[in-house]
Amino acid sequence: MSFALKKDPLARLKGQDFLSLLDWSPDEVSELLKLTQNVKKNKEAWLEQAPLKGKGIAMIFDKPSTRTRVSFEVAVHGLGGFTLQLRQDELQLGRGESVEDTARILSGYVDAVVIRTFSHEMVEQLAEAASIPVINALTDRFHPCQAVADAFTLFEQKGKFSGVKLAYIGDGNNVLHSLMMVSALTGMHLSVSTPAGYEPDTAIWQKAEEIARSTGGTLSFHSDPASAVKEADAVYTDVWASMGQEEEKELRAEVFAGYQVNEQLMAQAKNDAVFMHCLPAYRGLEVTEAVIDGPASIVFRQAENRLHAQKALLIALLGNA
Repeated sequence: MSFALKKDPLARLKGQDFLSLLDWSPDEVSELLKLTQNVKKNKEAWLEQAPLKGKGIAMIFDKPSTRTRVSFEVAVHGLGGFTLQLRQDELQLGRGESVEDTARILSGYVDAVVIRTFSHEMVEQLAEAASIPVINALTDRFHPCQAVADAFTLFEQKGKFSGVKLAYIGDGNNVLHSLMMVSALTGMHLSVSTPAGYEPDTAIWQKAEEIARSTGGTLSFHSDPASAVKEADAVYTDVWASMGQEEEKELRAEVFAGYQVNEQLMAQAKNDAVFMHCLPAYRGLEVTEAVIDGPASIVFRQAENRLHAQKALLIALLGNA
């Protein structure tokens, strides 16, 4: 199966924000994934076309980043644009200027803002006041850019979404919230297992279930990780203590001890199941070395696909006609 790219199918998305996948329809996600495939296959053609020529992208990164920052920078430059690296403590935001005033000022200087920070509400405020697209590169609530790359990677591996079962084991965090949405939007079956007290947000779960009913997908929750992983096509996990939760690291290591993805857990999945992780990973905690460095692991393909997915997103939102 191959994606066939239509002529400018994403024109309706030009100038929009990308704050979460709550804002996108199944058709829009499908078209973005088609564009991601096209971008990956035709790197030189897109380099020559330079759809972001002359466009400046402000990059506000309040959290450490390897994959997100590097992939966005390379994506922007590879499409003919340029980036400005900013931090809140380098802006007047750090001295009390309002988010709304900052948004209006940046709207007069650059063509988009890519922001990676803690508060999702702050990013929503920024987008509301800005007249340019705001792209969520991670907040405490969502990580939509990661989820798009994950969905694309799964399609590359399995050749379809219909009937594919993705099992997520671990913390009900921002990564899971976006996986819930992209699974529902693409019609996959998502099976989740988290410890008690660490479940995903109920409102986001309900929204994902609502979407899944229209796409043929399903969401299911299991207290036992082995039940969640049973007959899965892919098994996904994330760190147990995310950025900003460092003081909970020891407690979480105890709570999540039974949720490690190891060889025994992977044996409950299908024989050809793959292992996925958004990285960085902590071997010996959420995943064993044998799994993440074994033949079933596709974590580094996931990481590479962040670049292609981000290029597609930038073209869809900002690309010159």
